[in-house]
Amino acid sequence: MGKLSRTVAGEVRARRRALGLTQQDLAELAGVSERFVRFVEQAKASVQLDALEAVLDALGLELRLAGRGEAP
Repeated sequence: MGKLSRTVAGEVRARRRALGLTQQDLAELAGVSERFVRFVEQAKASVQLDALEAVLDALGLELRLAGRGEAP
């Protein structure tokens, strides 16, 4: 499990909990399965980026890329 996967997993879990959502609630908001949300929160390697984007969007989060050593 890579650093990016762990970071995304932690952020998604924390934001979901802060919003008082269950994994099922988030899945419904994002239009993905509860299993997918669970995989995201467990940092599973097989996460599809388009579905991940839907989950992040439902939580009001976005994924940003920056060159190594650059500020995000």
